[in-house]
Amino acid sequence: MAAHEHPRLREHATWEWQSLTAAQREALLDDPDPAVRKAAQEHSWVLDPQRVEARLASYGSRGKPFVLGNCALSPALVERCFAEGTVRPLTHNPHIPADAVARLARHLEADIRELAATRPDLGPDLVAELGEDPDENVAMRARLHPLPRTWAEYWAIDRVIGHGPDCTCPITEPTGEPSPDWFAACATSEEPVLRRVAARFPGLPAELAATLAQDDDEEVRILLACHHPLAPPQLLLDVFVTRPVHRPHLLTLPAFPRTGRAHLISHPDAAVRALAAADPTLPEPPVKDPDESVRRAAAANPSLTPEALEALLADSRTAEGAAANPSLPVPRMHALLDHCLNGAAAPPTGGHRETTTS
Repeated sequence: MAAHEHPRLREHATWEWQSLTAAQREALLDDPDPAVRKAAQEHSWVLDPQRVEARLASYGSRGKPFVLGNCALSPALVERCFAEGTVRPLTHNPHIPADAVARLARHLEADIRELAATRPDLGPDLVAELGEDPDENVAMRARLHPLPRTWAEYWAIDRVIGHGPDCTCPITEPTGEPSPDWFAACATSEEPVLRRVAARFPGLPAELAATLAQDDDEEVRILLACHHPLAPPQLLLDVFVTRPVHRPHLLTLPAFPRTGRAHLISHPDAAVRALAAADPTLPEPPVKDPDESVRRAAAANPSLTPEALEALLADSRTAEGAAANPSLPVPRMHALLDHCLNGAAAPPTGGHRETTTS
């Protein structure tokens, strides 16, 4: 957007001032459109340490982490963070000086050293030092991938570490960085964290996706199921069964299996039984299951005959599912609609009464 022909889009690009290149920032400050120039001037404060320090107080406690983690900071402000023990946001700030990076890498608190251990601006000596850290999490982060590193790689790793198998962070479109080759290298790494990173990349080649689908690490398999368009249908079903938090998303995926669920019909989880009850290849949908959601799904199973649906429509416990059944004959649908619209005391069971529309 920074070079787009439409000035409003160039203006919008100024909101991400710190992510632009120096040439892009200079061009926006000298843009022919006055509104773009004004927006560029207003947003350029994030890389001006004096303006950052002047604005910090107005952000309050909730906004300070953004400022300290993303903006250019004066040496005095960095020193104040160390003195006040508010250095956590600094661990991912790309604009702090080298001496501050070294202090973070040697911080007394292991979690601070861990957050700093994958920074791309660490020198080889610090990386080697952190790779021998007594805290295993720190050492693991330091050895994840060799120098040189990029900030895009840093954030790709950070989005995975510590989130756990039930993470439901937003699934966003790839930005073009890191490169596909980097993700491919991660997919074959001995480090489970890097394989998890690769599993989140929807552009991973089919053969690598197939390998990760069989990975020994559960989080790798879950991330692949949720993020990769070529994740095997059986993997999607397995994750549905074992990780309830991901069920709403998995059900939206085109590759999610619509058949082959019969083996789950006696599962202790009612949501899993309901999924199995909707399988159109099921010989006998469990319309008498003790759980309402299972009965509803079974009554809506298209394998049921019109005769079977009549009995289900007459039973208040299954009527809703039966009314949604795609196998319901069209004349019967019209009869049910007439009944609802006319407020009849009982649903009709005979033939279809013609209706007209205006």
